[in-house]
Parts: sequence; structure tokens; C-alpha cells
Amino acid sequence: QVQLVESGGGLVQPGGSLRVSCVASGFTFDAYTMRWYRQAPGKEREWVGFITPDGSKTNYADSVKGRFTISRDNAKNTLYLQMNDLTPEDTAVYQCNVIVRRNIWGQGTQVTVSS
Repeated sequence: QVQLVESGGGLVQPGGSLRVSCVASGFTFDAYTMRWYRQAPGKEREWVGFITPDGSKTNYADSVKGRFTISRDNAKNTLYLQMNDLTPEDTAVYQCNVIVRRNIWGQGTQVTVSS
């Protein structure tokens, strides 16, 4: 079955960097646009950005533009989110997403930005 598994979250100080990953299985990874979302405590889920199947195009929410970078390794069926210059407002559960007949979500990985 289609599955997404995130990893790499943790605690990081303001101004720090972190890279989270999402390993995909059960579908042809290199044929699908992949997305990152996040959900902070008490807030609605927020779209972070997307990457096209071949990795040639990305787009980001204004709140992360210039600080976050989405990439993918199609040979490894893996999606990445590189986060730089993190602030406490970036604290959230980060989830990857793909639409394969329906919305598929990973379980999420917690990122906490705090001193």
C-alpha cells in the first residue's frame, strides 16, 4: 500500500538548521508531485511547499521562502525538507503528502525550535 514515513525531526535552537526526510513506498515515486505541510499546536495545517516529479520546479509558502528548500532523490524514493534560520514560529509537526487517487499523509515528525 501507499506509505509515507517521515523522520529527522527534533529540538533545534533558533537560527539553527534541520533536515527532515520522507521515505515513500507503494507507488511510482518519480511520477508524482510531493508536498510538505506543517501543523503547529492549536493551528490549522499549513502548506509549506511542493516539488515536481523530476525535481525541476519547487514552490514555497511565503512564511518559509528563502529559508526552506525541498528536494528529492528519486533513486531512493525519498523527499527532503532542508530548514535553515529556524524560528520558534516554525515549531510544528511536519508531514509529507502525495495524491495517489486520494490524499496520502505520513505520520509526521515533530520539529521544535526553542532555546
